[in-house]
Amino acid sequence: MPCEGCIERDNKSTDVTMEFLLLGFSELLHLQILLFLIFFIVHLATVAGNVMIIVAVVMEPSRSPMLFFLCQLSVIELCYTLVIVPKALLSLAVVGGITISFLGCAAQMLLFVALGGAECLLLLAMSYDRYMAICQPLHYGAVMSEGLCLRLAVASCLGGCAVALGLTVAVFHLPFCQPLSINHYFCDISALLHLACTQSYSPQLPLLAACVLLLLLPFLLILTSYGCIAAVLLHVPSSVGKVKAFSTCTSHLSITLLHYGCATFMYIRPKSSYSPAQDKMVSLVYTNITPLLYPLIYGLRNEELRRVLRKMLTRKKTAQLH
Repeated sequence: MPCEGCIERDNKSTDVTMEFLLLGFSELLHLQILLFLIFFIVHLATVAGNVMIIVAVVMEPSRSPMLFFLCQLSVIELCYTLVIVPKALLSLAVVGGITISFLGCAAQMLLFVALGGAECLLLLAMSYDRYMAICQPLHYGAVMSEGLCLRLAVASCLGGCAVALGLTVAVFHLPFCQPLSINHYFCDISALLHLACTQSYSPQLPLLAACVLLLLLPFLLILTSYGCIAAVLLHVPSSVGKVKAFSTCTSHLSITLLHYGCATFMYIRPKSSYSPAQDKMVSLVYTNITPLLYPLIYGLRNEELRRVLRKMLTRKKTAQLH
């Protein structure tokens, strides 16, 4: 993208003093108060829903692998919203956008990608759990041990962090065009790449590699797992058995399609199709609406989680009576 001037970073002091301007929703001044109230209420509901799931699972003495993964998913979503939403709320409270330092912007992008990547890999681990439960039920208890679940959870986090670190270093080594105005409410990858002073597609390569590692490969493996599940269910004679087995997968499938759908639309596309207004609207879904939907979907569709939540609420009522 041609630009008036590029910032060359020859020493560390330049990086420390450099600042970006997050424009946020400055084009919607007449709606800022309404948007602030909506985002704030959604944020509170998201935090409350995910905290409730975390507390309920932690208090449950006999946790199944699915409950363990749900607890980690809620922790990721909670951290995810705390990284993005407070800055978005601040941008709505301040007219003209807010500034963020070079290191602050890099840290926000690093955490955002790391948490999103960890979620992608965790959804893959959850699909493996469903595969073992339906396709290998006799070996499920032995294979899906507490140790394996913990290793899968740690591997998800480490994998997301490794890819996020490589992508963040690659993006923030680019020269950026003046003025350093990001037409977004957080340091999103696409917005920063659009700000880079280069006409080549080489800056897109780290993002493409990250998409392959965190989106394409995990999604293909998830589809493979569900292909095997579908093949097994076709041979189940009882229609009631088929429905019961598949019902344990519906919540995970819903979350997977929602998460991968938004991420694929945002990041697997050419630079020329970048649209700030469109990107901000889609970002609202996966940084505000999606984290709220996760507790609702699992709370309504997952019988095991509903049982644990009911048990927690019953204990709370009993404690209040005494």
